Amino acid sequence: MKFLRFFVIAILSCVPAAPAAVRIDQQTFGASLGGWTKRGNQAAEYPLSGATYRTYKPEVTPTPDGGLFVSLRIDHVRGWLSSDDHAVLEITVSASGNIESAQSTIAIQGRSITTDLIRSGSEAGKKLVGVDRAVQIGTDLVADLTAKMLQEKLVEAGRVSYPAVLRHNYNLLFQAIRSEAEPSPEKPATGDQPGPPKEKPSPGDAPAAPPEEPPAEPAKPAPPPKTAAKLEIKPVGEAPKNDLPVKK
Repeated sequence: MKFLRFFVIAILSCVPAAPAAVRIDQQTFGASLGGWTKRGNQAAEYPLSGATYRTYKPEVTPTPDGGLFVSLRIDHVRGWLSSDDHAVLEITVSASGNIESAQSTIAIQGRSITTDLIRSGSEAGKKLVGVDRAVQIGTDLVADLTAKMLQEKLVEAGRVSYPAVLRHNYNLLFQAIRSEAEPSPEKPATGDQPGPPKEKPSPGDAPAAPPEEPPAEPAKPAPPPKTAAKLEIKPVGEAPKNDLPVKK
């Protein structure tokens, strides 16, 4: 029995745990921006820093290692007589739900401003996880974008605030990342259900236990013993009266 118990424990220890499934909670993300109520319920509009911006539902693609690649479009709404500015925020999420990298591109009147691909490349950054790592990547992304936009000498308020808008969306998107364990497959119910035919045991296998014999029928009760005939005792030397000779 001890050997069987150790064998079962060893088998169970080799079974991998249910992997985690990472996803983006789009409802939570949309609600934080005011709700997906624009462009056929595909976008959210909100005021920020004296201008109006429009964020579309993120496009999510799984990565080979089980993570996510998220692409988020953010427009600067400039009014009826002016064309809108467009920005794209791209982040990579690991299978454990941590942000691994981020990059952004802004298109303003035919000019394109693209940041470097921001990673936690330093030795200190590699040790960061969770919120600390996300904060560092977001900070480096905004700093790189702000420095490149200053070179373009932009003066319009809505355009100057673009780095802050991207950081706002970046923070809300990070809070909408969910990492949940996948449900394990259900085991088939045991019972008298038909199953695959059993294989014949090999010569080395232990002999199967003999089938149980049906219970024997209960023995019938023995009939009561017959009563013996009454024994009549006659005195010795005296003949019975019926046997005496009749006098003539």
